[in-house]
Order: sequence, then C-alpha cells, then structure tokens
Amino acid sequence: VSTSHLQLATFALGTIGWILCIVSMGIVEWRVWYVDNTTVISSGIAWVGIWKVCFISYLHVSPGYKEQFCHKFSGYDSSIPCEIYAAQGLLTIAMFVGLLGLTSTIFALRNVCMGITHKTLITRFFLVGGFFYVFAGLCILIPVSWNFYSVTHNQSIAFPPSSYMPSSPVAQEAGAAIPIGIVAVILLLLSGTFSLSYRLPVTTNTTTK
Repeated sequence: VSTSHLQLATFALGTIGWILCIVSMGIVEWRVWYVDNTTVISSGIAWVGIWKVCFISYLHVSPGYKEQFCHKFSGYDSSIPCEIYAAQGLLTIAMFVGLLGLTSTIFALRNVCMGITHKTLITRFFLVGGFFYVFAGLCILIPVSWNFYSVTHNQSIAFPPSSYMPSSPVAQEAGAAIPIGIVAVILLLLSGTFSLSYRLPVTTNTTTK
C-alpha cells in the first residue's frame, strides 16, 4: 500500500478530470456570440454549445417576458461546422474511456489494499488505466483546441432559420466550457502519466540463522 500513494493521487485527479469532461459537455457556453440585432436576441448575447444554441428573448417565446430560447442541433444540420460535431463525438468517447480508466484504477487499488499478491496483474491494470486517461485527455484536447481556434478567428456558422441566429457575430469569445475542458485535459494527462509510471516494488528475501 505504501508504494501506491501516487496512484491514489492519480485516481483523485482522474476522477476530477472525468467530472470536468462531463461538465464541459453539458454546458452550452462553448462560444459567446455578440450580435447587433436585438429584435429576437434581446440581450445581444447568444451562447453556442456543441448540442444547442441559446439566447435570452423578450419577444420570441412570450412577449413581455424574459425567456431563454434554445435550438438543438440535429444530425441533419449540414450547416453546423465540423468542430461542433467532432466535439460531440470525441467528448462522448472521452467520457466512456475515462470511466474505463477509473474502473481499471479502482480494481488495481482494491487489490493493493486487500494485499492480493498478483503484482503483475495489478501493474497491468494501472498501465491500462493510464492509457485510458491519456486517450481521454487527447479526445478532449482536440475539440477544445479546434473550437478555441474558431473563436479566436471569429469564424461564422450558417445556422438554419429555425434557430433565429445570424450567421456571423459582431464578436465572439471563448465560453466557460473551453477552460473547463483545458483543466480536464491537464488533470487526465497527469493522471495517465502518474499511472503509467507505476512500477512493482522491489522485494528482497532475507534469511536468518
């Protein structure tokens, strides 16, 4: 057990990274768009996520009331850019792969704490868990970097008319999901590195006369 303190930290970091991956998937603030036409988008701000786009409207939903209108993306919206669909797929993969990494690490730590002597098997589970952590981190890094690039270059999106969104913003900035995703990448890559560094403790046999 005394040789697995680093792996306990690995499990903690991997768990937090996996949770942050799920959080970044769920929130809509991937890109913050500032628009000049406030006829429908009352606040002049819209939030573009990987699953939907949302904005505050006083007009479209209920006249005179402040309501949030959201338009969900479908698999048939050919106008939606590739980086959004890539984020949907890669983050879903990262969520399941990260869960596999946590499961593998839990199994290895369980064997260590229970004093099970299958040391080679324990090492393999730590290594498999580390591989899953690294793979999950890379799956998050790609869409986060891709969408951040699109934000910094103020790229437009040809939204369908049903979304009530303009094709280009006056300006845009990265939303909260992108820094959350970056933190998730860092934690998962650290977890993978620590887990892959696990080595069996060297045991020495001593005899007494």
